[in-house]
Amino acid sequence: MKIGVTIHATDECMDLVELAREVEARNFHSLYIPEHTHIPTSRETPAPTGTPELGREYLRTLDPYIALAAASAVTERILLGTGIGLVGQHDPIVLAKEIATLDRLSQGRFVLGIGYGWNREEMRNHGIAYGERRALVRECMLAMQALWSQERAAFSGEHVQFKESWSWPKPMQQPRPRTLIGGAPGPKMFEAIAEFADGWMPIGGAGMKAALADLRVAFERVDRDPGELHVVPFGVLPDLGKLDYYRELGVSEAVLRLPGGGRDEVLAALDDYTPWIEHFATL
Repeated sequence: MKIGVTIHATDECMDLVELAREVEARNFHSLYIPEHTHIPTSRETPAPTGTPELGREYLRTLDPYIALAAASAVTERILLGTGIGLVGQHDPIVLAKEIATLDRLSQGRFVLGIGYGWNREEMRNHGIAYGERRALVRECMLAMQALWSQERAAFSGEHVQFKESWSWPKPMQQPRPRTLIGGAPGPKMFEAIAEFADGWMPIGGAGMKAALADLRVAFERVDRDPGELHVVPFGVLPDLGKLDYYRELGVSEAVLRLPGGGRDEVLAALDDYTPWIEHFATL
């Protein structure tokens, strides 16, 4: 089992380019950062943290695609991913080119971790109806995959339409960069993963054993090999029992949560997490 890290990257925490260097120097497998285009000041939608107000980091999130491009320029091995990216809040034609460029510049190291979103006001400002967000994300992903994998691509959906077009560059990973969907388990989630993604980013481990059996069945139902499934628990606060449980379930990568603080605080956490790399490398 590989060990990666995630940080809620902002303009106030440790510089992401320096962090990427330090993550690679310690032999971590991956670095993930989240996305919010903006945060409306209204709290119509409760904070997902269960607190009365959103943390300051939500207000100051870096653009993940630009930030990860900068990180790719100073690293050679680590995977660089969104955790999570809000693809429904982008023009899919533009985003397809951005992601393909990032994957090519990073030599195929980009991981597209995506989600459907939780902030109704943020979505509304992008013209997204909350109840249609899953259908929109599905069409965005299918449309982008067509642009990534076909010399001439067209798409005709309810939310996304374009006539036959050329779009280059193509990502190095085909037919798409590795795509993981974050969220709670369930039939709709697993059908989506089987249709247009490569794995699941669960938040927390409760019920994961039974859920993974269902996810493997969803893969088999569409003639995909469950052995190629990536399961990546995300935002983990590690302890031996939890990580051993993940490994026994066949988890391919566990992503540990870093504090969103300054250099000293973040590097101290990285050093605390480094022994987990060595522990699981010997098993």
